[in-house]
Amino acid sequence: MPKKIKELISATVENGSLVNIYFIGIGGIGMSALARYFNSRGAKVSGYDRTATPLTRQLEAEGIEVHFNEDVKAIPKNVDVVVYTPAIPAVHAELVYYRNNNYTVVKRSDVLQWITESSFDICVGGTHGKTTITTMIAHILRDSGYGCNAFLGGISSNYQTNFWGSDNNVDVIEADEYDRSFLKLSPDVAVITAMDADHLDIYGTIDELEKAFIDFSKKISNDGCLVSKYELKRSKDLNAATHFTYAYDNEKADVYASDIKVVNGAYRYNVVNKNWQLNDVELHIGGLHNIENSLAAITVAKYLKIDDEKIKKAIKTFKGVKRRFEYILGGPNAIATGKNKDAVLIDDYAHHPAEIQALLSGVRSLFGDKKITVVFQPHLYSRTNDFAAEFAQSLDMADEVILLPIYPARELPMEGVTSELVLNKMLLPQKQILEKNAMLDWVKLNKPGLLVMCGAGDIDALVMDVKNILIQ
Repeated sequence: MPKKIKELISATVENGSLVNIYFIGIGGIGMSALARYFNSRGAKVSGYDRTATPLTRQLEAEGIEVHFNEDVKAIPKNVDVVVYTPAIPAVHAELVYYRNNNYTVVKRSDVLQWITESSFDICVGGTHGKTTITTMIAHILRDSGYGCNAFLGGISSNYQTNFWGSDNNVDVIEADEYDRSFLKLSPDVAVITAMDADHLDIYGTIDELEKAFIDFSKKISNDGCLVSKYELKRSKDLNAATHFTYAYDNEKADVYASDIKVVNGAYRYNVVNKNWQLNDVELHIGGLHNIENSLAAITVAKYLKIDDEKIKKAIKTFKGVKRRFEYILGGPNAIATGKNKDAVLIDDYAHHPAEIQALLSGVRSLFGDKKITVVFQPHLYSRTNDFAAEFAQSLDMADEVILLPIYPARELPMEGVTSELVLNKMLLPQKQILEKNAMLDWVKLNKPGLLVMCGAGDIDALVMDVKNILIQ
């Protein structure tokens, strides 16, 4: 059966012969990129997701049929391949139907593996930062004329999509460690950004997670290149013929930033390597961690021998990724609207303590002593339970914090695990837990001047409501 599936996928890659493909969980960021890929190849694409979102509406506008009720009667019966994401529970009615009736059913990671087997692959992995770095690399390759196929874990703000194609047989891929999916890829160039404890529901221990990243590095082609964050734990165990390290401002790394300045709300800095230097790089997205992200992307671009001026132009024009330090109000390129013209609203996907720490450090670097109010929605009971103390410590970097109830995603409730677990460990005096509507009422009453909203659940659905309140 796997050989048959691979042949079907390969035929579609080559000539679009796969007639009908169905996605269970099509609104997921990785699934939607694959759906767009097959749609661009002329396949008949349709799918299910739990709720309508701006992304599913975009898919529908592109000619992809999507329904939102878990209903066997509504699904197509004449499909060649059914693709599902591990976030879909095994008891999902549609998934059960297709399996019980001998349809060809595969994971998203299998399909991505087969698509990319015959291409030059740049794979970006890591527990933090991989979406921004993947998108930045893909943007450099596209903007410079080098060309690539991009499979992104977020929506590029430059192009308003998480997938694009190219005649150049080069793939830039976000390598997802969840469910060990990234071990199915075959990188020619790999990036590893971090190996912090996460997805312990899958790995059990940090040692097993680190082992998976070491195994990922061993997938790099014999003459390939690894770019990794300097001083990663077990860095010596990572494998590659060519290996560069990068760090924000540590001169012991192979690539680092120097002479960092904030000029008109943007960062200006030099990128230094012992064999080359890129001066006066400009980055117009917020967060000091994004300077570090740019170092990884620039290192990959230099390895590919892309012209220096083209690299600098691409970094300067990079607009970031939706929900990665995204300015909804304010920011360096903002046009003031409404009565509250000085309001700043930042939306971010941060859902791990290290990501929240990086986010708030970046906000502090740009806004100094201005009061920072954070609205955070914890994601998963297991992650909240595992990192309650670390979440509390990161959130204490703000001046005021509102916690929303935990977004469960694929999980059932865990006894004793609520947002109070984090709240009770915080030292910050100004903190509270509010339901979504109560949070909106609080924003309406208090009109905070600098508000950061973060989390990986459905908090993004509230962002436009908060924006409209702040500009009234």
